[in-house]
Amino acid sequence: MNLPPKVTPRAFERLAEIGAAEEGKALRIAVEGGGCSGFQYEIALDAPAEDDLVLEGSGQKVVVDSVSLPFLADAVIDFTEELIGARFTIENPNATAACGCGTSFSM
Repeated sequence: MNLPPKVTPRAFERLAEIGAAEEGKALRIAVEGGGCSGFQYEIALDAPAEDDLVLEGSGQKVVVDSVSLPFLADAVIDFTEELIGARFTIENPNATAACGCGTSFSM
């Protein structure tokens, strides 16, 4: 059985800071073919769709479409702030390799 991804409180807090829910938006995490390692993450603010898995916290939503869900089983969606910038990150235990930018991976 695949476990759904988890979202950290820090990621939900960042969504609240940028006012995603007030705009009727959720953070969409999707997996698409491409990138330097075979798959890449697509992260964007988007309206939830009917077949999305919706993860909620602090009045905010993170959504994952049904096609991407198996690729994100038991992953952790977080938000980090570093010297090089601030961004949403995905720690994916299913990835066997990842590129340096953190948005492309292979399984």
